[in-house]
Amino acid sequence: MVTRLPRPVVDDVELVHQVVDQRQRGRNGGFFERIRTPWKQRIRDYIQACGNPETVTPWAQAVRFKTRFLTLYNSPQNNSVQKPILERLRERTLQMCPACGEDGTPNTLDHYLPKNEFPDFSVTALNLFPMCDTCQGKKLEQVLNEEGERIFLHPYFDDFLDQQVLQLSIGQPYSAPKSMEVSASENLTPQFQSLVERHIESLEINKRYYHFFREKYTHLLGSAADIREAELDMRQQLTLFRNSARRKSVNSWGYIFYESVLANEELISHLENSDLPALESWARALANEEAL
Repeated sequence: MVTRLPRPVVDDVELVHQVVDQRQRGRNGGFFERIRTPWKQRIRDYIQACGNPETVTPWAQAVRFKTRFLTLYNSPQNNSVQKPILERLRERTLQMCPACGEDGTPNTLDHYLPKNEFPDFSVTALNLFPMCDTCQGKKLEQVLNEEGERIFLHPYFDDFLDQQVLQLSIGQPYSAPKSMEVSASENLTPQFQSLVERHIESLEINKRYYHFFREKYTHLLGSAADIREAELDMRQQLTLFRNSARRKSVNSWGYIFYESVLANEELISHLENSDLPALESWARALANEEAL
């Protein structure tokens, strides 16, 4: 569902230094020169705090003159030092959204700390990462919940994202599950579990995953019937499906699905021994449920 990304190969403190140098002859050259040192310190503080909004608070000086900072992001000049960096960050190379794990190439760059509230980080590479339109529409400019806790995972700094952080539970009856739920992995520490749960809830991942789950479960029933007809080992074949999905990420939607199936002994037994519904009947049942 979520994945860790390699950090951009950019010295964000040096980037600020070069940006200020380039603005020397501009209309706001004096302003940027006056804030050069504290702005660079803000970047160091962001990196040390891993971008955590529980620690990094807005800078009044930047918010007051946020247009001057936002122009660096929204309208970079062709010869500006930040333009090629922003272009590299926008390269459409990912095949899944790092915030939710859904397949597809993310269309936008998201500011982890939103640029309107934290304009001084508007061109900070470590504050920018690809995100799908749906996630960005859910995230908007949220950073903290009512208890002052950060809401979202950070793909550059949250090292624990290298492991599986989400798990899926599939409700009975297995012939046509009535429910499914994505939650934080039980293998995480309580602190990380709470963070992952906030991330899931705020991006409405459960609701969005259900549509994927319906299609994937239909495919599972069909595959199980084929496996039985060919007299192959059910668990072995499903393990191959899971391992194929793992090449994308241990938190991809496909991997989470097959890992949950393989961890459910009752479901495996159902796939191996029970009468499997005709795919047409299962699809029709899902359509009726959707209509209700």
